Amino acid sequence: MIIQREKYLKQLIAAKGNGMVKIVTGIRRCGKSFLLMTLFHNHLEEQGVSDDHIIEISLDNRRNKHLRNPDVLLDFIDSKIQPDELVHYIILDEVQLVDDFVEVLLSLMQDKRLDVYVSGSNSKFLSKDVVTEFRGRGDEIHLFPLSFSEYFSAVGGDKNMAWKDYYTFGGLPQILQIENEEKKMEYLIDLYELTYLKDIVERNHLRNKENLRQLIRVLASGIGSSTNALRISNTFRSAEKTNIKDSTIRDYIQYLQDAFMIEEALRYDVKGRKYIGTETKYYYTDLGVRAAILNFRQQEETHIMENILYNELRMRGYRVDVGLVETWTTNAEGKSVRLPLEVDFVVNKGAERIYIQSSYRMSTEEKSAQENRSLNNIHDNFRKIIIVGDDIKRKTDEQGIVTMNLFDFLLDSNSI
Repeated sequence: MIIQREKYLKQLIAAKGNGMVKIVTGIRRCGKSFLLMTLFHNHLEEQGVSDDHIIEISLDNRRNKHLRNPDVLLDFIDSKIQPDELVHYIILDEVQLVDDFVEVLLSLMQDKRLDVYVSGSNSKFLSKDVVTEFRGRGDEIHLFPLSFSEYFSAVGGDKNMAWKDYYTFGGLPQILQIENEEKKMEYLIDLYELTYLKDIVERNHLRNKENLRQLIRVLASGIGSSTNALRISNTFRSAEKTNIKDSTIRDYIQYLQDAFMIEEALRYDVKGRKYIGTETKYYYTDLGVRAAILNFRQQEETHIMENILYNELRMRGYRVDVGLVETWTTNAEGKSVRLPLEVDFVVNKGAERIYIQSSYRMSTEEKSAQENRSLNNIHDNFRKIIIVGDDIKRKTDEQGIVTMNLFDFLLDSNSI
């Protein structure tokens, strides 16, 4: 089963010959190798590029371990370059495994016949080094697991059944090749334990694996909930009887972000137009991995839907924050008191902004009023949208707030 990943392939094609190193990043097993070595390779062949002008190396392959030596790698690539002036396409998978890989890439860039493409699964060794070392000569393409639209295009059938499978087992492409649910669970649990967790521990030289494991469970259990490192540290101290400093918690969270397992959504004061640094939210890049972390025991659709909406917005290229709208109300004693209202997502792309609420069910007028309250207290002219799990037709109320169905949003990339 081949899913074309057209959005990402188009980005690679558009970047051909731009003089930069094309850097495909993303969580492990999300399809980076397939994108570069199958889909992009096929495109090059269709454009008439011969195989001897496409040099591909999988650096996580044990057989290529010797090529992780930078000088050996450069000598090997040099030996493959043909004596002509045609472009050679260099594709290095999991390049962060090469010692001094930045120097290797800078060396390759000096040869104008070479167009260089790399992939990697850790932002610390890629994105941050690109910023500091390449100074505008790196072009990052971030690959996510399958969106629900990509997933549904492959499995078809009933949308509700596909939705339940998707939020349970996630969007890692290999899941589509496994038919048995028990085998899917085993695959995800093994992937988490033997690949993701092991990678983070080894890469960051951590001595206490269990503390990291506990933190990962806390974050997985609390998707969609505001938190911070100090609060998590206090939770460990009171509930787990474990003393972990908040500075250590922050380090662990950064390691998870570097490995693309989680993303952070900052809190933004809509009226004050400023970020609030006291609390934040974390969302999992893949819900199947998140379910495996919790042994498939915590499947609450409300928070899961919010996480999937966050991921979908990020896949569409938006920057996503969590909004806070501060208003005033009167308490039982007749005094005015501040009332903080949350906007699930403040979504930005260039000059465009959208406020989005996620509501799994809008079955009562009270629930509808609750979701509208935050949006009605935002007094600017940017669009306001409520995405609901209910089977409804798209509608717009007198305040201009749009309400749309979950599947209408997820299956139409132009829905907002």
